[in-house]
Amino acid sequence: MTEPTAPVKPYYAHHIFFCLNERTNGEASCAQHNAQASFDRCKQQVRAAGLAGAGQVRVNKAGCLDRCAGGPVAVVYPEGVWYSYVDEHDIDEIVESHLKNGKVVERLVTPAHLGR
Repeated sequence: MTEPTAPVKPYYAHHIFFCLNERTNGEASCAQHNAQASFDRCKQQVRAAGLAGAGQVRVNKAGCLDRCAGGPVAVVYPEGVWYSYVDEHDIDEIVESHLKNGKVVERLVTPAHLGR
């Protein structure tokens, strides 16, 4: 019989991935919707709020996350909450509400049926 293991504490409390994929074949992609600027804004806001680092928040770039129809998109783990955002105000709200206070921004949640 094996002993139960203690739950492992995640290295980051929240990990947000921004799709920065750029398609060159004419198909829609997150990069066409200012995804890089939104990534940069999120990283800046997380740092300014003192949320960056181990035990807190990590902001990462990602390639295609295969949710192009909802783009631009970002996903927050460990919750697995997908966001579609439009501008820096949306990013600021995600940082303040979700990453800082643990409250999902319902109005920005990507509809479950949207894929590629």
